Amino acid sequence: MCRNIIPLNNLEPPATDEECHDAALQFVRKISGSNAPSRVNQEVFDRAVDEIAHSARALLDGLVTTAAPKNREEQKQKRQARSAERYEAIRVFQEAKRASRAPGD
Repeated sequence: MCRNIIPLNNLEPPATDEECHDAALQFVRKISGSNAPSRVNQEVFDRAVDEIAHSARALLDGLVTTAAPKNREEQKQKRQARSAERYEAIRVFQEAKRASRAPGD
């Protein structure tokens, strides 16, 4: 799934409508394969974003949990750490690939 969509359930403070919209936009971009739809597709694209944002809001409002709310800052730090690990792994892989292509000594 798209890494830009972050879990919005059980946060303190709760997820905003703007966050639901942003997640819906990322989802529609992902499944449509388009960051910016053509003019002819703009209306259907926007309608899909609105409908998914509305569904996301209804889902979040309806979910019940006994777990303690998640701290937003801690969650952000965890996401940043995972991202840094991914990018470091990619960097190491690319270096190894370049090294393997280098002319032999």
